[in-house]
Amino acid sequence: MAMITVTKSLLPILAIVLLFSTTVNSQGLVVGFYNSTCPNAETIIRNEVIDILTKARTLAGPLLRMFFHDCFVNGCDGSVLLNGTKTDPAERDSIPNLSLRGFSAIDKVKAKLEAACPRTVSCADIVAIVARDVVVLTKGPTWDVLTGRRDGNRSVSNDALANLPPPFVSAQQALNQFYIPKGLDAKDQLVLSGGHTLGTSHCSSFNDRLYDFNKTNKADPRIDRFYRKKLEDKCKPNDQTTLVEMDPGSFLTFDNGYFKQLAKRRSLFFSDDTLMLDPINRAYIKRQALNGADTTEFFTDFAASMIKMGNIGVLTGTQGEIRKHCALVNK
Repeated sequence: MAMITVTKSLLPILAIVLLFSTTVNSQGLVVGFYNSTCPNAETIIRNEVIDILTKARTLAGPLLRMFFHDCFVNGCDGSVLLNGTKTDPAERDSIPNLSLRGFSAIDKVKAKLEAACPRTVSCADIVAIVARDVVVLTKGPTWDVLTGRRDGNRSVSNDALANLPPPFVSAQQALNQFYIPKGLDAKDQLVLSGGHTLGTSHCSSFNDRLYDFNKTNKADPRIDRFYRKKLEDKCKPNDQTTLVEMDPGSFLTFDNGYFKQLAKRRSLFFSDDTLMLDPINRAYIKRQALNGADTTEFFTDFAASMIKMGNIGVLTGTQGEIRKHCALVNK
């Protein structure tokens, strides 16, 4: 499948292409699933995403991240959107998800779709399409989003804690414990990590690398010393609130900049930094770093891995439900 970079001027053409696509996969997902039941669904979503990013550009990264955090926990079923209670905390209440943002943006998209096509478009599909659209609108690649997912009704805090790869494990540990069990491979892990080109992270996700790496009271020796000094200026010990750009100077644009940072040992996360220890990964990262503005290889690979990740544990047919409100299981 050829991947292209899409600007706003090409969005109407993209909408027409998507409308008449008929690709079906083995999980029962279909490109153009809503063609007859809600033919303007993807256009409605895209217009809302444009409006959202016009008002809050920094939501692009979090909305992309939301798709990852949904799919890695019980599959791509919209369960990350469900509200929990004090006695029954949901996925979004789990420590790895406390920094997630963009729930109100998803609610805004869902409200528009409910007005046009009541109880038709799943929250799980909304999250998947929004992730594609924020990538496109930040100058990244496009891909045909397979749709037809239904919404799950299980959302348990401990599930998120057990299934989301933390930033402090090695890339090999993350691959073995989190990616491979979900049907993703080392190439998927590498290119999906490139999604860190968008957005920010809290200091708490990497402060141990600055001040107490492996309980040594010292910094991680792998971090470039000039980069470490800049991070130390921003993040003091025990800082839980400060946000740092994951791809400095380019965190609002989807490009190959994060690989350029990785090649210089200027990544925030230990898990990403240790991708460089694998010779195949290292060759890929260095190739992207030397590619300059040529993002063709990375964009093609990222789109393919996003499609693959979007197949994890999906509910289709009569499974699950179509929620009226994404935060609430239907009564």
